[in-house]
This record gives sequence, structure tokens and C-alpha cells, in this order.
Amino acid sequence: MRPFGNDITNIQQNAGSAGNNDPNDGNGNRNNDNRNSNTDDEEGSVQEVDPRVPPHIARIGGIGTFPPIAGQGVIRVVQRCEEAKENHKLDLSKCELMQIPDAVYHLMRNTELQTCNLSGNVLKSVSPKFSQKFSLITDLNLSHNKLTRLPEELKNLTKLTILNISHNSFIVLPQVVFKLQSLTHLNAQHNAILEIDTEEAISSTGLILVDLRFNPLSRNFRRKVQDFQTSFRLEISDNVEDDW
Repeated sequence: MRPFGNDITNIQQNAGSAGNNDPNDGNGNRNNDNRNSNTDDEEGSVQEVDPRVPPHIARIGGIGTFPPIAGQGVIRVVQRCEEAKENHKLDLSKCELMQIPDAVYHLMRNTELQTCNLSGNVLKSVSPKFSQKFSLITDLNLSHNKLTRLPEELKNLTKLTILNISHNSFIVLPQVVFKLQSLTHLNAQHNAILEIDTEEAISSTGLILVDLRFNPLSRNFRRKVQDFQTSFRLEISDNVEDDW
């Protein structure tokens, strides 16, 4: 399945522009007839909308003309958004998302989410508007993506207590995580982190656990760790496990 991109209308718009746009091809009215025939075919296909897709999604752009694989990705995301309206837990894990579709924000606009699971996708970044749209979440799972940074706006998630950024591509631990005023548990295992700002970390008194196991932490950082005291538990692997 190819990754599901920005908006559920994108594929349909691209598909709509793939045809012949030349009105004068030397065939007289034959081209118009072909276009009318194609239009009729498209209208017929639009009517065959998957019954699992709510009507208001069809109005956003529909999925009737989506390629089969992309259409299934859209259906999966829509279904999970509908479930989140009931349980307030948005699970978009393993949906092959390259970014969070704008349609998701639209669907969730009247829902106060408590948790958000975006693990197992191909996200390379998180939009700054994420924290504005989902400002009340307490648990955020961003594991198993391709993230290298987090937006500074993430600090506005004032109720976030659990953050999982394991199995990504971070080289440094994002400083914004220490600005999350309610954060208690941070999982940053299996990245490429060399060290963290210990002074910044010490100022975050709400933390209980920072898990940095399976990162190539520098010897300099390991020496510093031995000398400073924190209010939270810092977990790191043995040198043998971390060295590359």
C-alpha cells in the first residue's frame, strides 16, 4: 500500500486532470462525445461509494474514483476517526501516513481526544497545528516513524503525560519534551541520540521516567550522567549495546 498523503481529495483531483484537455483534435464532435461518455462512466463509478464511508466524507471529496489501494487507505482512516468520536481515542497506527491529513482535523473538530496513536507510519514531521487541534490529549504515541524533530508548539499540549517517540531517527532529544508541563513518562528508545541537555532535563521536575535505552549515547554524556542528580529515573543501556 502506498502512503496516504495530505488530503483525501488529492488523489481524486490528480485523477481528474489525467485525461485529454485538448478540445480541438481534428475529430469534430467526436471528442465531446468521448468526454460525455467518460463523464457518464465517472458518474456511475461515484455512485458506487463504499457503504462504510459516511456521507459527509463523500461530500468532502468522495472516494468513488480513488484507485482501489488508496481508497482502502482512506476508508481505514475514516473508520478510525468515526470510532474516535465514540471512545475519544484516535488510533491511526499503521495507516502508511506521510503526514496527518487535513481531513482528520476536520473530522475530529468537535471531538475532545484523550489519546492519539500515530505509530507505525512514515511520518517525517509533525505539523505545528497538531497541538492546536488536539490540545487535550494525555497520551501521544509517535513511535516507529521517521521523525528527526518535533515542533516547538508541542509544548502547548499541557495535559500530555505520556510521550512515546521510540524507533525514530532523532539524533538529539528534542528540547520541547522538557517543556511539556505535565509530562511524566518519555520513551525515546531506539533512536540515534548522542546526548541530551542535562540542565534542561533537571528543570523538568514533573518527569518520572526518561528511557534512552538502545541509543548510541556518547562517552562524554555517560560521564556527565554519573555526576548529576535528577528527580526522574533515567534509563540507558550498557556501552556494549549502544556503541555503533
